[in-house]
Order: sequence, then C-alpha cells, then structure tokens
Amino acid sequence: MPNLSWRDAVIKILSNSPEAMHYADIAEAIADQGLRSDFGATPATSVNVTISNSLQTDGTNSPFIRVDRGRYWLRDLAQNQVPPAAAPNQLQASESDETGLINAFGMYWSRNNVLWANTPRILGQQQPGSTAVNFCNQKGVYLLHDGRAVVYVGRTTEQPLGIRLRQHISDRLNGRWDRFSWFGVYSVADNASLNTTATVSYDLSMLIVTMEALLIEGLEPPQNRKRGDDFRAVEFLQVEDPEIQKTQIVKLMDELKKKL
Repeated sequence: MPNLSWRDAVIKILSNSPEAMHYADIAEAIADQGLRSDFGATPATSVNVTISNSLQTDGTNSPFIRVDRGRYWLRDLAQNQVPPAAAPNQLQASESDETGLINAFGMYWSRNNVLWANTPRILGQQQPGSTAVNFCNQKGVYLLHDGRAVVYVGRTTEQPLGIRLRQHISDRLNGRWDRFSWFGVYSVADNASLNTTATVSYDLSMLIVTMEALLIEGLEPPQNRKRGDDFRAVEFLQVEDPEIQKTQIVKLMDELKKKL
C-alpha cells in the first residue's frame, strides 16, 4: 500500500473530484483508495489541518481553495467557478474549525460491544482503518436507548463516561437499555488520546447551538432534516472491544474440555 503524504493524498483525491469536498469525505476517499497506510486516530482532522495550514502559509500559492465551511477544492479547478460576488478572502482564509462545546460524539453504540470490566474500554474510530480511541474518560452527556427510544439521559462530570455506563448494568436500568449515545467535550489527538487539559471557551450563541444540536441528534425529530447549525463535532463509529472475542474463545475452549 502506498503511503503518500497527507498533502499529496488530498491533492490526488481533489484532482479527480468534479466539485468541492468536505474534509471528512476527503479522508474517507483517501482510505477507500488506499493512498495511505497510516491514518492515525483522526484522519479527517489531519486532512483539515493539512489544507488549513497550506492556506495560511502559502496564501494564493496554495493548491487548495476553500469554497464553504469545511469544503475545499483545488484552486486550478475552482477558478472558473468562483461566484463573481465572492470576496477572495472568503475563499482563501480558513475560519476557525473549533467545534464548540461538543468535540466528539457517538450514536447508538451497542452495549454488547463493550467488555464491562471495572474500567471498561469504550472504543471508537473516526473511520474504518483509523486508530481506535478509548472514550472511557470522556466527559459530557449520554443517552441510554431501548432500541431507538431514549429511556435515560445522564451526564458525566466527576465520573467519566465509562464508569457511568458501567453503573447502569447493575442498577435499576440494567434491563432497560441495549444501546447508548454520547456527546463529549474532549477532542481527540492524532495519537488517539483525549485532550483532557484543553480549555473550553464559549459564548451564549454557541451554547444555544449546542443545545439544539444535542436535541436533534438525540431525539431525531422527523421534521429536522439536518443537524443543528454550526454543529461540527466529529462522529466516531463504535469498535468492538477485541477482548470480547478472546473471552468468548476461552469460554468455548473450556466448554470443549468439559465434553472430552
């Protein structure tokens, strides 16, 4: 498998695209086409940082151009399609990509994919092929689901996500949920660690945006056809704890020994 630099991989993807792409879609395309062998834990963030750094450092000499929030294209391909009324700095400058209060989230993760040890590993990845991240120490809010129905809403402040969820397998909610969703304030570094020391600053508008987004994501009202405005948290996909398979194999071997 080739291992192009992030910059070269992004250029290759965008050179074959008939339109601008979101940085998360670019990262997925890089993985699908096998342009890199090492993705780290946050490939979408790596793509975004690569493009943003080029725009800030190289200016008009950058091969990239920003056409909308989070959406980029190659400057050579886009030059004939730039709206006349658009100011150059609107397309070249990169706005802050801070995600606000919520930096990462996961939706409808299976309870059965977690090995509920004293300190369970709540594993997820940004996209297939990227490094798994353990969200046990994440802080924020979470939902417990019975199927798709929300049966409980909780928060993680003094106790992190993994510990709070583990408590619900032995309390009154034990038999009432099979899936969970979570929304975390800690972002993820490329080495798969949580940025637990990051300072959080926000204004009233960001608080309102976050509240709206949480309600839309958690309740999925049918008339809301898109996520809350400016909700740019990174979604992570659940990864089954590999220890589950090992435990099942050991259990199977023990059962076979008893039959011999």
